[in-house]
Amino acid sequence: MTVLSDERASQAISVLLVEDDAPTSWRLQDALTSAGFQVTAAATLAEARACLSRGGPKVLLTDLQLPDGHGVELIRETRRRFPDTEIMVISILGDEESVISAITVGATGYLLKDAFPTDIATTVHDLVAGHSPISASIARFIVRRTQATVEPPPGPQLNTAKLTPREIDILWGIAKGFSYAEIAGHLGMSRQTVPGHIKSIYRKLEVHTRGEAVFEALQQGLIKL
Repeated sequence: MTVLSDERASQAISVLLVEDDAPTSWRLQDALTSAGFQVTAAATLAEARACLSRGGPKVLLTDLQLPDGHGVELIRETRRRFPDTEIMVISILGDEESVISAITVGATGYLLKDAFPTDIATTVHDLVAGHSPISASIARFIVRRTQATVEPPPGPQLNTAKLTPREIDILWGIAKGFSYAEIAGHLGMSRQTVPGHIKSIYRKLEVHTRGEAVFEALQQGLIKL
């Protein structure tokens, strides 16, 4: 009876799988369809957008490195258009910037391809139930970063008031995944001046990447998503 109930629950769940590696895509499709999920597969950003034009899925599973773009763009667009869609990254990218960028624009789960769970269907059920499936190494990284911000080192503390209103606006644009040109257009400034502002932000926040800047801004309450 429990198995039948789980299958019926899966049948009500639509999944958009965005993965350009064919063997990986086939393996995930087989596992999900066998569990009763309604799976639509796409191999490119363009194909995924075409699928989204027909409506939002209950779950988006996406790679980050796509042939025609970056999965973060798709996550941001999906979160904006379909706020109720659950989003999980499945990627070989486990670096700091990739993880933070994906999570800050709307991903609620993050799995590394070399650490797939034995039962992807159960993982998707957990995602829909409100959990955030995250590979162990990613979870440890997030914990370390969070712990590092709880007790700042002794000595002069960062004065966040040094950030100008314009720099905070640019930080918000970075967090949303906008390009330099898009940030400049939104703020009515020259695209050439944006890198200079971002360099100033990095120096003031004592960071070196977009991901670190967004993380620090969120931790310090400078911006809200």
